[in-house]
Amino acid sequence: MKCVVVGMSGGVDSAVAAYLLKKQGYNVKALFMRNWDSTINGEDFQNDDIICPQERDYNDALLVCKKLDIPLYRVDFIKEYWDYVFKYFLEELKKGRTPNPDMLCNKYIKFDLFKKEAQKLGADYIATGHYARVDNNHLLRAKDANKDQTYFLADITTEELKDVLFPIGDLLKSEVRKIALDEGLVVADKKDSTGICFIGERNFQKFIKNYLEENPGDIIDVQTKKIIGRHKGLMNYTIGQRKNVGISGNTERHFVCGKDVAKNILYVTIGDEEYLYSDACLIENVNFISEKRPTDCTAKFRYRGEDYPVNLTYLENNEILVNYPEKVKAVTPGQACVLYLGEECLGCGFIKEVYKNDKKLWYL
Repeated sequence: MKCVVVGMSGGVDSAVAAYLLKKQGYNVKALFMRNWDSTINGEDFQNDDIICPQERDYNDALLVCKKLDIPLYRVDFIKEYWDYVFKYFLEELKKGRTPNPDMLCNKYIKFDLFKKEAQKLGADYIATGHYARVDNNHLLRAKDANKDQTYFLADITTEELKDVLFPIGDLLKSEVRKIALDEGLVVADKKDSTGICFIGERNFQKFIKNYLEENPGDIIDVQTKKIIGRHKGLMNYTIGQRKNVGISGNTERHFVCGKDVAKNILYVTIGDEEYLYSDACLIENVNFISEKRPTDCTAKFRYRGEDYPVNLTYLENNEILVNYPEKVKAVTPGQACVLYLGEECLGCGFIKEVYKNDKKLWYL
């Protein structure tokens, strides 16, 4: 009997993944990862209920495993998460970019360190509750397009994808919840986790103040070049953001459209959204999980974003120039550009520069 170690998060998706694998006849073991500790990592919280979401998740995982009659093991990757994920997250914020910690968490924790720990438990395969599919070591979109998580998996390697199972990839989220309800799993109605990977929901500005100084500066209208307000630190804003920008008394539609880290300036467009659009970007640190290297495919520039047709020009230094004839709104440096060919996720690169009409956008 083949052994599968399931990454048990305390949520409904991993619980149903474990149930399905046991039903299919596998020897199922569960492994819970603890990757964040608010006290060790210097979070200043007064509310203990906020500090311990992972303990609540662990207790839910225990109840699920007891119901399914499978063993649950626990491993701490607190230091590794800090070194491989959170430090990068902070460095990218300092550069004025918008990083994606979920992708790093998958690359360095869930499909590397977790996989090695699972092998110590005798795993022939590892499994997670991701909405994705694998066919002949190719990563494919999930059946549930609204929950598809291949965007977050695009930076793992082909080797890391080997011997990985995604048991719920062929199910809709509604079907997953129904299975959990029918089987009496305590997490059947549990809310999906949101926020930063393994850290959870936080007031971002309050949370990030624990690690980065606010460093307020000017907000400048990109059209008039006039100062129209004060920002609370560039790390608190992302391209396309409209709410909580810091422009008092202005009722017109306004959006964050750029940052100048050297001058500590936040650029905002008022009324004219054209400043948010681009037609090309340069991506770096490109990772392919497919042998295919098309010149024409589609791309997503954010999770749950649209698929846009793109043309790829392969450059030196592991960079690609991505051209998109349909202009795209709020393409953001630091975010991932994930490439697809039909149902297959080819891989990704991280947005380095953004262009319009063959010129780099000066305010980004």
